[in-house]
Amino acid sequence: MVREHISTIFDIELDDLRQSILIMGGKVELMIANSVKSLVERDTALAERTIALDHEVNNAEVSIDERCLELLALRQPAARDLRFITIALKIVTDLERIGDQCANIAKRARELNEEPPLKPYIDIPRMAHWAEIMVKEALDAFVRGDADLAVKVCKDDSFVDDLNIQIQRELLTYMIEDPSTISRAMKLNYISKSLERVSDHATNVAEMVIFMVKGKDIRHTIA
Repeated sequence: MVREHISTIFDIELDDLRQSILIMGGKVELMIANSVKSLVERDTALAERTIALDHEVNNAEVSIDERCLELLALRQPAARDLRFITIALKIVTDLERIGDQCANIAKRARELNEEPPLKPYIDIPRMAHWAEIMVKEALDAFVRGDADLAVKVCKDDSFVDDLNIQIQRELLTYMIEDPSTISRAMKLNYISKSLERVSDHATNVAEMVIFMVKGKDIRHTIA
């Protein structure tokens, strides 16, 4: 009876951990959307709020890390539960880094909003949309233990990579044809690369989910 009671409490603790990660992930998804929205709509106040939200994401990482370490020490989990908690430790690191990338995007947006637009923003919002979807689906895969969805996320990364390459080429053309655009083009280049890194972090989460579910490390193996 005592062992069953402890097991029930542990299940509740694991569910609380899942919810904490989802809340952190929700803030990160909002940062992805708002960092690029602040650029497209030239909304510097939104950029500032996005930068400020990064502090909440950082605090969430510290809190979840501490909770994971407590569970490892107090519950001494085994098998799937052990994989779940150790993967959670790694996932929050990737989420925190996504938050950093979004804060950096918002900082560049804040600077670009002080200058005339270089061009209509089409592909960068598309990149942000897909990066946000990848993060959401990676977290859904984690919560549901869905390895198939995680594999989909890994494969979707190539689409974001292709968009990044397309944007880099277009910006290079602007800089060659008109040197006065170099400063703005470089900032947009930075934003594009940051979104590409966001998708890479989402892929990292998905790969860890596959390991959690199947016990198989597929890093660097999905084409």
